[in-house]
Amino acid sequence: MKFHPLGHSHLKVSEVCLGTMTWGIQNTQVDADEQLAMALEAEINFIDTAEMYPTPPNEKTYGDTERILGHWLNRHQHLRGQLVIMSKVAGGGLSYIRNGSGLSGDSLTEALHDSLARLQTDYIDIYQLHWPNRATPHFGKHWPGKTDPRKTDVAAEIEGMRDILVAIDKAIAEGKIRHWGLSDETPWGISAYLKLCEEMDIERPVSLQNEFSLLHTKDWPYLIEQCVLENIAYLPWSPLATGILTGKYIDGERPPGSRWTYIQRQGLFRDKQAAHEATQRYQQLAQAQGISSAQLALAWCRQVPGVTSTIIGATSCKQLLENLKAFELELSSSTLKQIEAVMHHYPAGF
Repeated sequence: MKFHPLGHSHLKVSEVCLGTMTWGIQNTQVDADEQLAMALEAEINFIDTAEMYPTPPNEKTYGDTERILGHWLNRHQHLRGQLVIMSKVAGGGLSYIRNGSGLSGDSLTEALHDSLARLQTDYIDIYQLHWPNRATPHFGKHWPGKTDPRKTDVAAEIEGMRDILVAIDKAIAEGKIRHWGLSDETPWGISAYLKLCEEMDIERPVSLQNEFSLLHTKDWPYLIEQCVLENIAYLPWSPLATGILTGKYIDGERPPGSRWTYIQRQGLFRDKQAAHEATQRYQQLAQAQGISSAQLALAWCRQVPGVTSTIIGATSCKQLLENLKAFELELSSSTLKQIEAVMHHYPAGF
């Protein structure tokens, strides 16, 4: 396992981050324990969760992923100092989480208190803002006409960011979080926070989580360049595009228990013909190399300049083992050129 600096922090994290969002719906506590044991055996020291998890989010299971991880942490307290644990405060839009209110200093403080209790730990290494208050081109809204930045009240947005940063600064001073990061952000949002941090003398964000995969490359190269030059760790989530890149959903297939068999809060906006056609092409490339299409996608993501650690999840140890083996692979220049050819033909899968 290779390790990389996490942005400007002193932390070093494994190039694989264990995602946990299936724990509580698709996975039980026993499953989670098995996955964590396998991750530790592979020398993974990086774990990602969120108060909103598991997904698809719903009121009944809200917070259960943190509870499952917390139950494990309580039984393995001697390992806490060896791990880098990230969690996220939810933004607005979910009525059962703080009445659907957006992010603010008060909501962050309340959410952090509750997350620490569920995780059964005194501190969170990286506390992230799960999504911004304003409408942004994420979650299927990256096509023209889906968002209108002219409708953003910039002054109100900046004032809200100030309020959030005051709460973050207080949490760092109290030792409740070590560092903080962003998620599902844009270049403007990153720049605004960096400017405010300098103005307010508050620690800068150390990381950014955004969706990134062979089917969804909108951050490359421009946003990733900003992260690299500003010393912010770039952490791709959903590198398998919610499982499409495994090939399991081709021809309308819905394997029992798979993520797409559950009701989706935002609909299956990734279920597009181009995504499936591109996946079939990637499957052919992978078969020629004697690897799975999932491994091809993960190995590709790993080698993108600027990627610090890739967040992977699995619903079984068999899947997790297959995914972990991808990080032992080095794709040849010939294979990378063939991948590039497919990307030229399918520049945006969904």
